[in-house]
Amino acid sequence: MKDYEIVIGLEIHAELNTKTKIFCSCRNSFGEKENEQCCPVCTGMPGALPVLNQKVVEYAIRMGHATNCKINSLLKQDRKNYCYPDLPKAYQISQYDLPVCYDGEVEFAVNGEPRKVRINRIQIEEDAGKLLHQEGVANTLVDLNRCGVPLIEIVTEPDLRSSREAHEFLETIRTILMYIGISDCKMQEGSIRCDVNVSVRPKGSEVLGTRCEMKNINTFSGAQRAIDFEAARQLSILENGGVIVQETRRWDDDAGRSSLLRSKEDAQDYRFFYEPDIPLVALEEAWIDQIKADVPELPQEKIKRYVRDFCLSKTDAGNISRNYERALFFDACTLIDDKLAKNAANWILGDISKYLNERNEEIDAFPVRPSRLMSLLQLVNKEIISGSAAKKVLSIMLEDAADPMAIVEREGLLQNSNEEEMLRIVEDVLVVNSRAVEDYKQGRANVLGFLVGQCMKQSKGKGDPKLINRLLTERLK
Repeated sequence: MKDYEIVIGLEIHAELNTKTKIFCSCRNSFGEKENEQCCPVCTGMPGALPVLNQKVVEYAIRMGHATNCKINSLLKQDRKNYCYPDLPKAYQISQYDLPVCYDGEVEFAVNGEPRKVRINRIQIEEDAGKLLHQEGVANTLVDLNRCGVPLIEIVTEPDLRSSREAHEFLETIRTILMYIGISDCKMQEGSIRCDVNVSVRPKGSEVLGTRCEMKNINTFSGAQRAIDFEAARQLSILENGGVIVQETRRWDDDAGRSSLLRSKEDAQDYRFFYEPDIPLVALEEAWIDQIKADVPELPQEKIKRYVRDFCLSKTDAGNISRNYERALFFDACTLIDDKLAKNAANWILGDISKYLNERNEEIDAFPVRPSRLMSLLQLVNKEIISGSAAKKVLSIMLEDAADPMAIVEREGLLQNSNEEEMLRIVEDVLVVNSRAVEDYKQGRANVLGFLVGQCMKQSKGKGDPKLINRLLTERLK
């Protein structure tokens, strides 16, 4: 693909975690029995009138502020007409020419390099129902519980140039949604999903190629695979003298390929017109400004603060901030003792992440809360225990609610700074590891770390590593 570049735009749908649906008082909840969480309004019965949920508008504006959008002060709803079995009234209430938010921008990073993607619009709309295809059942079943669930649709400009960029951007949007508290972003429940628009064009060209839209993408990694497949498909057509046809394709992640779903509709095919049952709403500027004031510190702002205030690397700051719960945990640690922020970050991204990854859990399930973790790190900082002893204490703290110091005393893990004892251990280690000693004398200074580790092992983790390091250096010279 050396003579072509990929051009990608995304349409991200996020379900809002309001208590009720967008146009009725039905409870907005997942996992209810089929067709028991719906009413005449969300199923489109004749004569039933929709009433706009104010909280939905507030949440959309909050996302608009978080993505640096402009906010329309006039709120207008439109009908998007199409016939599909899970849309009983044959139209969706959405927005067309006046989205609630527009002209925004989101910063993110790919391999440490800063990137920006423009946001074309953020609009509010209702979700459709769900078709159920059950094994052994000949007919397709329709569950209307999801009808009327509030959505925001975030539409980007075609600013992305690779599947990796798209994946990182999607992760950034998910993190922002979590930070501002408007969506639970549970992909397994369909709370956040996306459609991908892909085209290819000759490198250096300013003219966009014919785009194809990919639907049925349920994971961010699936989006990455779908983009790669679609770009390769289009390039193959062009290289064989063919022409790209605008169409909508269905992505099959299990098969790793897409298939034609339908020819791509344009706006006129949906016959948009003003929703007559919902009046225009003038939004007060003071209310819009108040929502902006309530937006918390966002991921990119956290990264800058972590680097500036705590001297974290951009990589570590990014790895902490991209996970909302992890960032809350780290912030709680720094409030207790900001001088140990870097130590806390190392433990969170090291031993704690390893523990959580092995159990496929998030940090809010970690049994050792920030206050106890910082008590442990303070013991290391005061040289009461060594780092290796701290790892043993943490493993005990996972099952034992006792104070870290009490565990240290009970387990006999107080750091040993007796120089005579440590010298005996150092001399024993040097005798046993004569090959490492020769390597050190020949200029391999990194061997010193190995020898320190062997001494710590001999002292059962109780030795003072600074003292051991000094004694080793003296003896090796």
